Amino acid sequence: MRNFKDCVAAWICELMLFLGIWLGLPVCLTAADEPDAQRIVDGQASDVIRVSTNLVSVPVSVTNVDGVAVDNLDMKDFLIEEDGRQEAILKIAGAGQAPLQLALILDLSGSMNPRFEFERNAAIRFLEKVWEPGDSVSIISIGDRPQVRLRASRSLTEALQVLAYLRPTRSSTSFFDTVVLSAHLLRQTASKETRQSEIVLSDGEDNQSDCGLPDALREVQLSDTMFYAINPGGTSIRLNEISIRGQEGLASLAAKTGGAAFVADKTTDLDGIFSRIAAELRAQYLLSYYSSNSHSDGRFRQIAVSIPNRPDLRVRARQGYFAAQK
Repeated sequence: MRNFKDCVAAWICELMLFLGIWLGLPVCLTAADEPDAQRIVDGQASDVIRVSTNLVSVPVSVTNVDGVAVDNLDMKDFLIEEDGRQEAILKIAGAGQAPLQLALILDLSGSMNPRFEFERNAAIRFLEKVWEPGDSVSIISIGDRPQVRLRASRSLTEALQVLAYLRPTRSSTSFFDTVVLSAHLLRQTASKETRQSEIVLSDGEDNQSDCGLPDALREVQLSDTMFYAINPGGTSIRLNEISIRGQEGLASLAAKTGGAAFVADKTTDLDGIFSRIAAELRAQYLLSYYSSNSHSDGRFRQIAVSIPNRPDLRVRARQGYFAAQK
C-alpha cells in the first residue's frame, strides 16, 4: 500500500494532467513524477487505460509493396514478440472493426499561414472519408499554446463545424506542447480495445514549447497512439536547420509509434496523402495478447509484429509500450 507522501504526489500529478487538458497547458512529467497509469480515468467513464493489466492491444497496419492496405488477413498470419519472446495472440479485430479515437492536430501558427485554407479543407475531406459510427475525434490547434477545440466528440457534424471555423494566426509555435497535450487527452478517453491515432498537419517547427521531442515521444507511447504527420512544406524543408530538425522530429515520432510521416511537395498532394492515411486507418487490425511478463515495473517493453509467411507485405506497428507500475 502506498504511504501518505506517495498518495499526495500522485494526486498532485493527476491534478496537473487534468488542468493541462482543460486549460490548454502543457504538462511535461518525468517517469518518476508520473502518476500510475491505471489511476488516470476519463471523468465520464470508468474504463481504465489499457496498460492497467498485462493485456496489450496493438494496432497494426499492413500494406503491399505499392502501399495499398491489405485487409484480408487473420490471426494465424501474425507473429508478436515482446522483448524477444513470442506471445500468444488472444484475439484480433479485423480490418477497421475496432473503434478509432482520433486526435486531429492543425498548425495555425505563422509558418503555416499561406496555405491554411487549402490544408483545412483537405482535413475536412479526410475526416469525412475516415469517419465510422462509434469513432470519436478531438481537434487541437497549434499556436503559441495548444488549444483543445473539440474533445472526444462522436459527432461528425460537430467536428466538421469546428474545422470550418478555424482561422490561421501569426503566432509562435508550441508544437511539442500540443503533441503532449493531445496524447494526455487520448489517454483519458482510451478504452481497452480502441485504436488511438494522432494526425498532425504541421511542419514540426517549434519555437515556444516547454516540452521537447523526448517528452512528446514518451507521451504518445504512453497513450498507445500511432502518430501520422503531413508536412506541407515541400522542398523548403531542406532550406534551413530549423526546417530539417522539424521534419526529423515528425519522422521520429511516426517511426517509433507505427505511423508514417509524409511531405507534400505541393498543396494539391494533400488530398492524396490524407486518402492514403484514411485507407490505412480503415484497414487497421487490432491484435490483443496477455504479456507473459507479469511484473508491474513501469518499464518500456519492445514489441515486434511480423507476418512470417508473407515477406512481400509491409507491417507497421508501435515499437513498444510502458508496463503498468505499482
